[in-house]
Amino acid sequence: MATLYRMIWDRRFSRGSLAWGLVVVIAIAATPIARVDGDEPPTREQAVAAMHRAVKFFRDRASAGGGYVFRLSEDLSLREGEGKVGDSTAWIEPPATPAVGLAYLNAYRLTNDPILLDAAQQTATALINGQLVSGGWGEQIEFAPRDRARYAYRVDSMEVGKRRNTSTLDDNKTQSSLRFLMQLDSELEFRDAKLHEAARYGLDRVLAAQYRNGAWPQRFDGPNDQAEVPVVKASFPEQSPKTFPKQKYDSFYTLNDNTHCDVIATMLEAWDTYQDSRYQEAAVRGGDFLLLAQLPQPQPGWAQQYDYQMHPVWARKFEPPSISGGESQGAMQMLLHMYRRTGDPRYLEAVRTALPYFKQSLRDDGQLPRFLELQTNRPLYLTRKYALTYDDNDLPTHYGFVVKSKLDSIERELRKVESLPADQLWRPGKRKTPKMSDALAKAASQRIESLDQRGAWVEKGELKTHAKTPGGRVISSATFIKNLNVLAEYVAATNR
Repeated sequence: MATLYRMIWDRRFSRGSLAWGLVVVIAIAATPIARVDGDEPPTREQAVAAMHRAVKFFRDRASAGGGYVFRLSEDLSLREGEGKVGDSTAWIEPPATPAVGLAYLNAYRLTNDPILLDAAQQTATALINGQLVSGGWGEQIEFAPRDRARYAYRVDSMEVGKRRNTSTLDDNKTQSSLRFLMQLDSELEFRDAKLHEAARYGLDRVLAAQYRNGAWPQRFDGPNDQAEVPVVKASFPEQSPKTFPKQKYDSFYTLNDNTHCDVIATMLEAWDTYQDSRYQEAAVRGGDFLLLAQLPQPQPGWAQQYDYQMHPVWARKFEPPSISGGESQGAMQMLLHMYRRTGDPRYLEAVRTALPYFKQSLRDDGQLPRFLELQTNRPLYLTRKYALTYDDNDLPTHYGFVVKSKLDSIERELRKVESLPADQLWRPGKRKTPKMSDALAKAASQRIESLDQRGAWVEKGELKTHAKTPGGRVISSATFIKNLNVLAEYVAATNR
């Protein structure tokens, strides 16, 4: 099955009118749920009806201002992103607002169903209403007037004053928002002026936030000016504090949670979408920063964040200065992708240098430590009281201190690109149409059967930020995205 976030489908679709789409929504909402009999695969009509019911419920009952959160309780009384939120707040980090919007758009590309395009446009409007003057997005979007007044939302006023205006690149928030807006902008052939302007404004502000060495900060509220800071390679500090120094790290150069690599990917997509060379140049500078950020032998890996002297530093109290097994793997994957896009052999050499080191650093269970101590290379952990330790028996449960090894797949990709001629390094993704299979029919049948009378997919689970979850059941945006994709693929396959 195609990976949801990387599908590229044929864009030659008729548009259909919004009025017609609303008529269909009303008609479908009034239709009883069609059940699948026995082992018979669902009909196309059953799959479309289920898809419409699910979209109508999610738009009408699960959204806030056209945006979404991580999870809701079954009775819709409680909602959460990373924290508790009310019914007038939408969350940004995937699988919330931009991820749901992209799911609608991908489903539209598969089915040419105007209801899905309308849902994607509604989600884009929510994001536009939450774009900050600084150009990106924070953790959430507030739609209640009293709450909105605290934030410097562009659509309300370009005067910042005392309003919060900090855009974040952490956890793929601004990047995923821009990528969804760009893809929708392209799908609409750049005819929606408001959408187009919001996407370009955001991209240009991310450009302005890039440091002269190619790095980005975790958060920004305006352009970065580092004229007096030298561009130097990463090095080991003479000494690192063993206890959390409680310093601000938002403006440091950050790879944390693959933030930097997500921005490079966004710039490359912007280049592909708009053919503006500034975005290509920013992506290349970002790739070059990964070369600068690779620490020297005997630990040729990458840290989560660096200070202005390019030394690994603390971020949060459970993120010590170290070599990161997680972010380093993301850096290697991006370097290989940058080689595909540019043919620059320096990117390959960095991966060749890093791979043997990380293979030697594997734990006995075949996984990688999230943190490897500078100079000694001993695996670093933290206790539940956040004290540094070499023992993994008392780990906090909210964070991954051990990460899955992707070294084999990275090495396979390295060997593959090494063998390719220059003219075959990069080819845009092929447009595909899903093929019918027994597995797809079974999956679609399960999704249809599991819809409740409202059109909701409900599952066992607990809200992480609430003391008690009514009924012990939740409605999840991540599940909605996966299930919508299954139904859209099935509908597309029935058209072949």
